Amino acid sequence: MNDEATPTRHASIERTVEWVDTDASGHQHNSAIMRWVESAEAELFRGLDLPEYFPSAPRVQQVVNFKSKLWFGQRVTATVGIQRLGRTSITYGFEVHGHAHAGSEGGIAAFGTVTVAHVPSGSAAAQPWPANIREAVSPHRLDNGGLESAGMGSSLP
Repeated sequence: MNDEATPTRHASIERTVEWVDTDASGHQHNSAIMRWVESAEAELFRGLDLPEYFPSAPRVQQVVNFKSKLWFGQRVTATVGIQRLGRTSITYGFEVHGHAHAGSEGGIAAFGTVTVAHVPSGSAAAQPWPANIREAVSPHRLDNGGLESAGMGSSLP
């Protein structure tokens, strides 16, 4: 199978920790992690050609496990993969890795999950995902429910 026929199981983005991403102690602010995760999520759905996903997918749960600090000027990679496709929700697994920087070897800085619900415009409650989103997302689910099944590490339970 060539690379074009292989389904995309995850998406990653790289960023540099900017001053605005840090708190008074000089390391990343907790909210920076979720912004990078959401950027990776956007990359995944751009790759699936599903721009209609975003206005209808509010977050209903976020679980973040912090392992190490990220510092101003450090490069980071955030990776997101679909763990579970439910009738009205999708759960993503994510990892944020810091690259080696100023005496730090780098490694996993944070990992966790994000669950979104499908709430179309004008709806007050979650609704089933439209068929085109289910069809596009289903083949992209991770095999064993963790990012490690996509060759992305073993930090997730």
